[in-house]
Order: sequence, then structure tokens, then C-alpha cells
Amino acid sequence: MKNLNQLKKKLNINFHNNDILENVFVHRSYLNEHKKFYLPSNEKLEFLGDSVLSLITSVYLYKNYTLLREGDYTEIKSAIVRTESLAEAAMSLELGDYLYLSKGQARELGKKNKNILADCFEALIAAIFIDQSFEKAYEFVLKYLFTDKLSRLITNKLYLSPKSRLQEYTQAKFKMTPNYRVLEEKGPEHDRIFKIEVLIKGKNYGIGSGKSKKEAEEDAARKTLEKMI
Repeated sequence: MKNLNQLKKKLNINFHNNDILENVFVHRSYLNEHKKFYLPSNEKLEFLGDSVLSLITSVYLYKNYTLLREGDYTEIKSAIVRTESLAEAAMSLELGDYLYLSKGQARELGKKNKNILADCFEALIAAIFIDQSFEKAYEFVLKYLFTDKLSRLITNKLYLSPKSRLQEYTQAKFKMTPNYRVLEEKGPEHDRIFKIEVLIKGKNYGIGSGKSKKEAEEDAARKTLEKMI
């Protein structure tokens, strides 16, 4: 396990309370094997960090993308704070090297587990917010999560669902919207599988499947986009 002084140096943050920084890395599995450990798990910090991150994202979008609609803000926020994005940011900081994990989690590559890393990143946001300030947490998120990722996401409209992106594309290229047709429904009512095709100008462009019509349509739209763009 790395010394936390290395992380403080990398972040250029002099924590007033070193315990709160250490607490960021205490996974609940570790406490199952070390019940008398002096710190709790990082779950409460992760909960707070999730809310702080949501506010930071909202403030940033409101200030920097004034022409977007409220619905766009919601889609963008969902895209940028998803587990994969947070885990990538955590990996760039090598946060996994500081984690307190049970022996089992350590054996199962817990230090590379995306959910564990994403939670750890949110816990770190909370620790910076509590120990330093909202402004410091804001700067941290901009530097390590947003950087070029957010502008690329917005410029290329990657925050839109596959169906929305396909509709925009077909309207621009064909001056019409795609149609979706159910090809097959199978399975019991509680475990239905739908197969749906995308039709553009009457031609089949992709087939998707899912446990709901919406899920199958999104899958079909995503496959169509992969072919067309």
C-alpha cells in the first residue's frame, strides 16, 4: 500500500485531517477482517461525495453551457458521473494502490474493481469538500474528471441516448426519423425478451434485443449507429 503523502503531493492538497483522507480508502470488506480498526468504511463519504459531485456538475454546466436545455443538463450529468468515468479518473490517480481491502477482495483484483474505484473517487471528493472547501473540491473534479472528457462528450453529443442520436443523424441525412418494429417477443411475462428492428426508408438497418421494448430499441439504435457513423 502506498504512503498517502504521495497522493497529497500529487493532488497538491495539504489535508488538515489526515484521518479523513485515510478514511476514503477503507472498503467495508476490510472491516469484516479488522473489526477494531479505528476508522469506519468509506460509505458515508461516498454518499456525500455523490451529492457534492452532482452539485459541482450542475454548477459547471450552468455556468459554461448556457444554451443547453435542462433536459440536456440531466443527460450530460448522467453520462459524466457514471461508474466507468469515475473509475477511469480514480485509475489515473492510482487510487486503487491506497485501498484497504479484505484478503478476498485483494485476491479478486478489488483494486481494479470499477465500482470500488468509483466509490473511492466520490469519497475523495467528499473528503476534500469537508477538509478544504467546496471550491477545492470543484477544482479537483474539473482537473481529474472533466478535463477534455466533458467538452468531447458535449461537442459530439455522446450524452444522448442511442435512439436520440440516431434520430438526429437520420433527420440530418435522410430528412426523416427511424421506425422501430417488434420482430419477436418470447419468454414468460416476468422475463420477456424483445427483438426489435430499426427501419429507415423501409430498409432494415439494425436489430436489437432487450428485456423491454425500450431496451431493445436502444440496442437496435446503438448497433445501427455503429454501422452508419
